[in-house]
Amino acid sequence: MDSLASTSLSALPDLWDRIFGSQPDPDLWVVIATLVAALAAVVPRGAWRIARNAITIAHEGGHGLIALLTGRTLTGIRLHSDTSGLTVSRGKPYGIGMILTAAAGYTAPPLLGLGGAALLAAGHITLLLWLATALLLIMLVMIRNAYGVLTVVLTGGTFLLVSWLAGPQVQAAFAYAGVWFLLLGGVRPAFELQAKRSRGGAGDSDADQLSRLTHVPAAMWLFLFHVVSLCSLMGGAQWLLRL
Repeated sequence: MDSLASTSLSALPDLWDRIFGSQPDPDLWVVIATLVAALAAVVPRGAWRIARNAITIAHEGGHGLIALLTGRTLTGIRLHSDTSGLTVSRGKPYGIGMILTAAAGYTAPPLLGLGGAALLAAGHITLLLWLATALLLIMLVMIRNAYGVLTVVLTGGTFLLVSWLAGPQVQAAFAYAGVWFLLLGGVRPAFELQAKRSRGGAGDSDADQLSRLTHVPAAMWLFLFHVVSLCSLMGGAQWLLRL
């Protein structure tokens, strides 16, 4: 027992260094290749219909996280096969907590991408992968439908396998591809929402809910979503491309 305990204790510094230490930046061609891969997942309509599930996870996770941070009671998150989602929380149906919770959905993916780009610029590739895995595991507790559980388990399992088993080069490529995807994929949903609203649809969208909560036109909230996503993309790209 003593030898087992001493072995475990001696392994802790190595684990700490592995998670919180910095890793060397990948070659520029890897960064460019992962950018191209992310574009291939976001731009073509067929690929986007599948890849958008990951953006929905970040979108609904953003609603849920801000609901908790503002003192609301998070009762559940549902993810659907049409890439829509629903986050339900209890609390006052008005006020700053409700406003921030409603605004968090469309802004969460690009802001997560921006935060990920900052970590990668600092060389914390493994830390990024572990943080993503932890957030997905926490989110899994709040999922309330089978498709949502399947989606989060597959996504979290992929991050876990890469962070635990893959070598440094594979980890770097996976992390850069994931961050590029959040930055690029965070831009498209706001344009999709704008197109739906121009056709008279999406009457109960996040922008419309925010309009009713704040008496600010939904178009202004949609403009805010565009500003956040595009600025996050520009800032994140500068970090990733080391400009």
